[in-house]
Amino acid sequence: MLKRFAPLVPLALVTLLFGCAAHTPVSQQVVERQAHKSSSVSQSSAIYQEELATEKELADFSANSKPYELPALADSILERGMALIGTRYRFGGTSEAGFDCSGFIGYLFKEEAGMQLPRSTREMINVNAPLVARNNLKPGDLLFFSTNGRGRVSHAGIYLGDDQFIHSSSRRSGGVRIDNLGDSYWSKTFIEAKRALAMAPSSVVARK
Repeated sequence: MLKRFAPLVPLALVTLLFGCAAHTPVSQQVVERQAHKSSSVSQSSAIYQEELATEKELADFSANSKPYELPALADSILERGMALIGTRYRFGGTSEAGFDCSGFIGYLFKEEAGMQLPRSTREMINVNAPLVARNNLKPGDLLFFSTNGRGRVSHAGIYLGDDQFIHSSSRRSGGVRIDNLGDSYWSKTFIEAKRALAMAPSSVVARK
């Protein structure tokens, strides 16, 4: 089950300072006012710096609080995908009658996680999901490749674990199949990975 962290709301502590100098000489009043003003500015600056530090900590926390905590949901997606091994490749295909690479991913994530991913790999690679280092891949992560030699994303798959991934490869290679990310071809064409499951609706996660 996904453990969602509710946003932390910083508490602003405001201190009102009152001064009384009714019987203090005018020259001393001026000095005290200047000292008080300087103290207030310093205090405000300190509070501002503290708030900035807090915001940075929250930003860092948010960026790092997306660990892999969705094994059940990933299992559902991957089990469904494994059951579809051998399904033919069809350009533009988004159903069990045939899939292209992004159609296969979109189908599984919609059916098992209630997620509507972009239709094309060029759009899918830009989803607002955490980037994942290759040495930190977890089952369910999306993998993106540049297979056309132009440096742009042109293929995608879903990581299974143990350096393997499932994808709808091509018509010639038999459609939905499992390949090894460590193979020279896939290793050379790999671009990046994203943890799209971090965007899964909480209601779906709760059911899993």
